[in-house]
Amino acid sequence: ETVERPLMRRYEGAAQGRGVAADGWRVCLAHRFEELRQPYGAGDVPLRDVLRHVGLGLRYFRWWIKKTCIEKKAAFIDLLCAVPLQQIYGCPLGGIGGGTITRGWRGEFCRWQLNPGLYHYETVVANQFTVCLRCKGQTIYQQVLSLERPSSLQGWNWGYCGHYAFYHALYPRAWLVYELPGQKVVLTCRQVSPVIPHDYKDSSLPVGVFVWEVENGRDEDVEVSIMFSLQNGTGAKGDGSGGHWNEPFAFQKDGERVAGVLLHHCPAINPFTLAISAREKAGTGVTHVTAFNPTGLGREVWQDLLRDGRLDSPTGKSKPTEKGEVTAAAVCASCRVPAHGHKTLELALAWDMPCVHFGSKEKLHLRRYTRFFGSKGDAAPALSHYALTHYEEWERKIDAWQNPILQDSQLPSWYKSALFNELYFLTDGGTIWMEVPPDCCAEDLQGPAGAGLSHLLPVLREYGRFAYLEGQEYRMYNTYDVHFYASFALIMLWPKLQISLQYDIAVTVVNEDVQPRQYLMCGQTAQVKMKNVVPHDIGDPGDEPWQRVNAYLMHDTADWKDLNLKFVLQVYRDYYLTRDSLYLQDMWPVCQAVMESELKFDTDNDGLIENGGFADQTYDAWVVHGASAYCGGLWLAAVCMMCKMAEVLGDAEIRQKYLDILNKGKEAFERMLWNGKYYNYDSSGSGTSSSIMSDQCAGQWFLGACGLDQGEFEVFPKSHILSALRTIFEKNVLGFAGGTMGAVNGMRPDGVPDTSSVQSNEVWVGVVYSLAATMIQEGMVEEAFRTAEGCYRTVWERLGMAFQTPEAYREKKVYRSLAYMRPLSIWSMQLALERRAGQAPAPAQPRQGHAHP
Repeated sequence: ETVERPLMRRYEGAAQGRGVAADGWRVCLAHRFEELRQPYGAGDVPLRDVLRHVGLGLRYFRWWIKKTCIEKKAAFIDLLCAVPLQQIYGCPLGGIGGGTITRGWRGEFCRWQLNPGLYHYETVVANQFTVCLRCKGQTIYQQVLSLERPSSLQGWNWGYCGHYAFYHALYPRAWLVYELPGQKVVLTCRQVSPVIPHDYKDSSLPVGVFVWEVENGRDEDVEVSIMFSLQNGTGAKGDGSGGHWNEPFAFQKDGERVAGVLLHHCPAINPFTLAISAREKAGTGVTHVTAFNPTGLGREVWQDLLRDGRLDSPTGKSKPTEKGEVTAAAVCASCRVPAHGHKTLELALAWDMPCVHFGSKEKLHLRRYTRFFGSKGDAAPALSHYALTHYEEWERKIDAWQNPILQDSQLPSWYKSALFNELYFLTDGGTIWMEVPPDCCAEDLQGPAGAGLSHLLPVLREYGRFAYLEGQEYRMYNTYDVHFYASFALIMLWPKLQISLQYDIAVTVVNEDVQPRQYLMCGQTAQVKMKNVVPHDIGDPGDEPWQRVNAYLMHDTADWKDLNLKFVLQVYRDYYLTRDSLYLQDMWPVCQAVMESELKFDTDNDGLIENGGFADQTYDAWVVHGASAYCGGLWLAAVCMMCKMAEVLGDAEIRQKYLDILNKGKEAFERMLWNGKYYNYDSSGSGTSSSIMSDQCAGQWFLGACGLDQGEFEVFPKSHILSALRTIFEKNVLGFAGGTMGAVNGMRPDGVPDTSSVQSNEVWVGVVYSLAATMIQEGMVEEAFRTAEGCYRTVWERLGMAFQTPEAYREKKVYRSLAYMRPLSIWSMQLALERRAGQAPAPAQPRQGHAHP
C-alpha cells in the first residue's frame, strides 16, 4: 500500500491523457491480494455436508467414478475437484460465442475456453509482448513485459518491475500502462474486444486487438518495436501431440494491409487456427518469425530482435511438429517515435474454430461468426484484417454506450466498474452462439409438440441459438433458475439473444423426455423431462446440449416450484422491454401450460402454492415447507403477469381466472407469512421459519422492473415491501460483517446468521444485486448502493476474484463456484435507475380487438 498509493496518485494524473478508464477496476502490477483458504467444494452441497448423508455420498461417488474414470468425461458439478482460486485474471478477449482467451491483470495469457464450455487454466509462458527501444542505430533497452522469471526461454530478459506498471479494466476493454524505468518512454496497451450492445455481427467475432500507444519523453527520436509471441495451442498436453504447423500470411483489402503468422492446431476434434498479426501503414513495419521452440532458451529470437529491432521474416511454412514437440511464432510491429512525440502500433489476435462438436460428437455445429466469414477454417487472415480495420468503429460504439453512465456523477465509481466488468461472463461463461443449419425446418426445432411456436424458426434462423454455463465449475447450459437473475443483461443489451433463448426453453417445455434416471439427492428414479414443465438447463457441453436437456441430476426439478414461474415472469418482462408482440403471442400458450402445471402445487386451493418440504427451488440445499416468501412471492408475481398478458392479448376469460387466484393468493400470503416487519421464510412454524431471507421480495423485484408495482397491479402492500427491505438492510446487511460484505441469505431475528443450511449462511452476489435493484425501485437508493458495494469490494478488491465472481462466499474467507452467471443481475440495478429517471418503457396497453399487433 505504501508503495502503490503514491504511484497510483502520480499515475492518475497522467491516465486521463492516455484515454485510460478512470472508473474501471485497477491495480498496480506489484499488488498482492488477501490470501484465501481453499473453497469447501465446487457443488451446491459441499463435500463435507454431502458425506454426512451416507446414501447421497455413495450415490454421488459411484456416479463420479463412472463419469470421470470410465466414460472419461467431466462431471457437470465436480464435488471432488474444485477449480482452485488464482487471483490473476483480467479482461477476457473475444466476442460472444466464439470462445475466449483471458489475459491476467499482469498481462499473461492464462485462461482458455476455445472448445465449447471447457476450460483450460494454464499460463503459457511464451505468450508475451516484448519491447525493444533503439536510439541512433543502437538497441538501448529490450524487455519482456512480464513480471515472471520462468524456467523456459531463459535467453530472454524477464522480471519487469511491477511498480512501474498499472492495469485498468472496463469491459470489454483493458489498459496496461508501462512506465519503462529509466527510459522516459511510456507504453499503454489498450485491449479491445468487439462486445457491442445490439450488434449481432461484430459481437460474435473471435478476435481481440492490442493498440499500443507509445509516448516518447526523450529529447531524441526513438525506434520502438513491439513483439507479440504466441505458442501454437493453449498450453495443454495436446500442444505436443504432433502435426501442428505455422505459416506467415498477408491480407490486403480496400487499401489496408495486415501481416502476421497463422498457427494451425490440428487435433482430431475441433481443430483451430490462431493468428497473430499487425497492421501495416506508413511509418510502421511488420516482421515475423514463423516458428521457434518455446521450451528452449529462445536466444535466436531474442538476438534477432536485439540486433536491429526487427525479425528475420522467413518465407514458407514450418514443418509439422513431431510428437512431444511444441512450436511458437512471433510478429513484430516497429515505428520511429519523434522526440516528445506519440505513435501507435496495432496488433491483433484471432482464432478460427468454425465447426465444433460437443462431448457426444453426434452433431456438427457452426458458430455464429461463420455466417459472415465462412466455415472452411481459413478465416483467420480475414478476421485479423477486419479486427484491425474496424476496432476504431467498435470503440466509438462502446464509448457511446458506456459514456452516459460513466459521466453520471450521481453514480459511484465502484458501481460503474462492476456494471461493465461483470459482463465478462456473457462471453467467458463457456458461451456458445450457434447458427441454425440452412436446411433446418421448423419440425427439426419444434419437436413433436412445438408446432404452436410459429416464429421459432425465423427467430433462430436470424439470430442463432445462444447458451452460457451456469458457471465455469457448474457445467450446465442456460441453467434457468439462475438465468432468471442474469437475464437482465441479455434483455437490455442483446434482446434478440434473450428472445432466442426463451424460444429454446419454450420448445423443451412443450416436449418431454421419458428416459428414466436416478436422482442423486433422493436416490429415486424419474423421467428426465416432463411435459409442460420448464427444464432446469438445456444440457451439458460434455453431451449434446439442446438435444438432451436437464444435465442437473441432484434433484428431480419437475417438482421445483420456481422454474415455471420464472419463465412466465421473463416472458412478460421481455415483452414489456421490447414490445415484441409476435413473441408474446407465441409464448402465451406456453405460459398457460406451465401455470396450469404449477397449480397442482396449490394443494389447499387458497390461491398460493406450497413448497414440498425439501429444497425445491434455486436454493437447492435450503429446505422449505409450506407457503414461502420466495416461491409464494414469485407465484403471485407470475399470476399478476398472467392477468396483464391476458389483458394485452384480449383474453378476458383467462384474465378473470387468474385475477380470482390472485385475490385469494394475496390474502393467504399476507395471512400466513407477514409478521408485522417482514415476510417469514416459510409458514412451517419450525425453528427457522421466521428467518429473514434477503431474497424474500424477488416477486416484487420483477413486478417493479415491469411497472406492475402500483395501482391496480399492486400485489404486495407498499408499506410491507418497504418494511421488509428496511429489515433486510438492518439485519442481513448492516448486521452481517459490519455491513461490508453485502446481504447474507438468511438472518435470524436475533441478528445471528441462519446456519440451518449451507446456503442460508452464504452471501450470493447475484441475489445481492437483485436486492439492491428492488431497493432502488422502492426509493431506497442510498441503501441499495451500500448493500451492493459490499459485494464489489469483497470480490474485486479484497479477495482478488476479478473476472471470476463467485456464486457465493461466507464471512470467513470461504467461497463457492468461481465465475458464475447470477451476478449479471447487476443490470437490473441499471434498469431500476433508468426507470427512476423516466427512461423505462410505458406500461403495455390492452390489445384492441383482434387486429395484428
